[in-house]
Amino acid sequence: MREIVLDTETTGFDPQQGHRVVEIGCIELINHLPTGNTFHKYINPERDMPAEAFAVHGLGEDFLRGQPLFADVVEDLIEFLGDEAPIIAHNAEFDMRFVNFELGRCGLAKLPMTRAIDTVTMARSKFPGAPASLDALCKRFNIDNGSRTLHGALLDAQLLAEVYLELIGGRQPDLMLAAGGDEDLALAVEIVHRPARTHAPSEAELAAHADFLKKITNPIWLR
Repeated sequence: MREIVLDTETTGFDPQQGHRVVEIGCIELINHLPTGNTFHKYINPERDMPAEAFAVHGLGEDFLRGQPLFADVVEDLIEFLGDEAPIIAHNAEFDMRFVNFELGRCGLAKLPMTRAIDTVTMARSKFPGAPASLDALCKRFNIDNGSRTLHGALLDAQLLAEVYLELIGGRQPDLMLAAGGDEDLALAVEIVHRPARTHAPSEAELAAHADFLKKITNPIWLR
């Protein structure tokens, strides 16, 4: 089964207020495991970068001014996402809303929310009342996020792929499937046949049994 882990960085919280996508990172999963196939683009938002957003991801106007527009990378993004693969995102509504806004600006069909799997919702359902941020989940599952000094779409997607795997139960369900075909699922069990043991009574046991029977009067097996 193919899935896509997706993360975005933006200039703010609401595309309807003029905010834009500045980075997209995607990781391909097959049977819940990363294949090494990724999509990663920085994007010129054609606007300024608010200080609050810059503090989160560190992507400044000078750097982004030299990057392609969303319209320049959208075909590659659509090809990578495919038509049916579920899209895993942390707070999926946020990322899907921004990606769909950019798709709409290009006159393209939007991604249906039915494709989205929200790992925030998954985490809150599995650990009610516990923090559900990406950093908190990395700490819970002992996932090394030491290189995450700033948010980055590809790095966050890579971390989220590991978190998602833990949220659905860890690596054990898929190790066999990732290793090979159905033949890997069969376990070879060696059956050892042992000869039957003999339990013949000894002479002393036979004598003791005979003495015991003499003491029984009117036994039921003789009625």
